[in-house]
Amino acid sequence: MRKLFAPLRGRDVSLHAAAITFYAGIAVVPIALLAVWLTSLVVGAQRVRDLTGRTIAALPDEIGAPQALASLIDAGLNLTPMLALASLLPATLYGEGLRRAFVSLRRPGESLVGWRGRLLWLPLLAAAPALLLALFLALPTTSGLWLRGGWWSVLGVVLSFLATWIVLTPVVIWVFRYVAPGRPPWLATILIGSFTAANLSGFLHGAVLFCSLPLDLGVPFGGFTEIGAMVAAGLWLYLFHVVLLTGFTVTHTVKTYLTDESPRVPGLFAR
Repeated sequence: MRKLFAPLRGRDVSLHAAAITFYAGIAVVPIALLAVWLTSLVVGAQRVRDLTGRTIAALPDEIGAPQALASLIDAGLNLTPMLALASLLPATLYGEGLRRAFVSLRRPGESLVGWRGRLLWLPLLAAAPALLLALFLALPTTSGLWLRGGWWSVLGVVLSFLATWIVLTPVVIWVFRYVAPGRPPWLATILIGSFTAANLSGFLHGAVLFCSLPLDLGVPFGGFTEIGAMVAAGLWLYLFHVVLLTGFTVTHTVKTYLTDESPRVPGLFAR
């Protein structure tokens, strides 16, 4: 087991995760806006509101999560083609951030890193309606169970976890196989990508649980709750990317053992 994580030794994964989080901080809202807008073009704005309404009601209100999600969905539904085009540039920054971090860990010195990451991220944006709609279709059931309380809430969390896992799995597989440099074997990519997606799904549900805690996030920031909420969101994004980078590294470690490759970077993937 230790050999799987050996490539992380001496590599500042925390710094790379922080770098991706910086790009994600710029890209996450444009990505969400484009995903909601594209989904509304497929099924209609009212259908999106109907599918997400119960989830907004079920979210914990301690730090304003329902209001933030409702505003985000409304903004996405009201996006115009010109605003969508303007959102495309910052949305692709996430692909650039991922590619730069992956290249730094695996293949330093690659040319056109940023443009490769941006272009390889576009297929996921194109697939956003299918992925988001799959998640939206599960929301009324999972949120309804959560609102019923008791053991129904536990069942709602389990079903929500499974739905999020299913949606994230093809995304993580694409990221590991195409956004990242190199082409790991399909078997390793699918297995580890799916396992990583399961961890990320659980992690996202942990973030929702965090939102339900009666915390005054503004205390460390002189009472500015909005700043505290932004910092908390950044911290969860950072930890999210630590998990993602760990999964990526394990995938390529398994690739090395399966294909008996010589390491591209001395000492990085040595046995």
